[in-house]
Amino acid sequence: MLHAMPELGPLLASGRDADIFAYGTGLVVRRSRLGHSMEREAKVMQYVAARGFPAPRVEDVRAGGTELIMERIDGATMLDVLFRRPWTLRRNAARLATLHKRLHEIAAPGWLESFLGGNACIVHLDLHPLNVILSPNGPVLLDWTNARAGAAGADVAVTWLVLAAAELGDTGVPAVAGRIVRAMFLRAFLRHFDLASVRASLPAVAAWKCDDRNMRPGPSASGWRRRCMSVATASPQLSSSRPRRSSAPKS
Repeated sequence: MLHAMPELGPLLASGRDADIFAYGTGLVVRRSRLGHSMEREAKVMQYVAARGFPAPRVEDVRAGGTELIMERIDGATMLDVLFRRPWTLRRNAARLATLHKRLHEIAAPGWLESFLGGNACIVHLDLHPLNVILSPNGPVLLDWTNARAGAAGADVAVTWLVLAAAELGDTGVPAVAGRIVRAMFLRAFLRHFDLASVRASLPAVAAWKCDDRNMRPGPSASGWRRRCMSVATASPQLSSSRPRRSSAPKS
């Protein structure tokens, strides 16, 4: 006997290319507004989840790949938590670093495209606090659209760039407070890594990010590079310090 599929529920969120709707019990549907296939993204999510990484469970891909049915992850984003409870920034910086390190322990499959010529491991290329849900069972990483095979340092460099150059919409005191929290969070995050390879990747990563069709119009490629390198040179002591062990739980 065939069972009727659940009806599409209310809109939960909208991203750069897709809308996310509630779908039955414990599921969501991510639907591309531009008709892009998410079959490759689903395959990456299944690959990393099978190796113990916290990504949403993929239930199905349908409508020619334009609809991805996956596990619903309840909880606040890490970014929301940072703004509501800024005193947790060190703990969440460690969580973000732990996600990077766990992901970079996973060897890249041969079918995954290379990023900047690398192929050592899986790189997410959008691993920042807005894409991390702090669920009751631990952090879960979303939005695997950009995932490639690459070098760990390049993935950390992308996060560095996003954290350093992201626009803050507020003005006045909220903007000042946001910049302070962001700078402290970035510093705490970077302390978990050996920054030599990360700094070496910044110029190429900045050039790639400036060509990203999903980036809002803004600074030129040279402006992005200057911002990245100014952040690097502003914290020279980080390059000589040994990376800290990430103390956040793996769940």
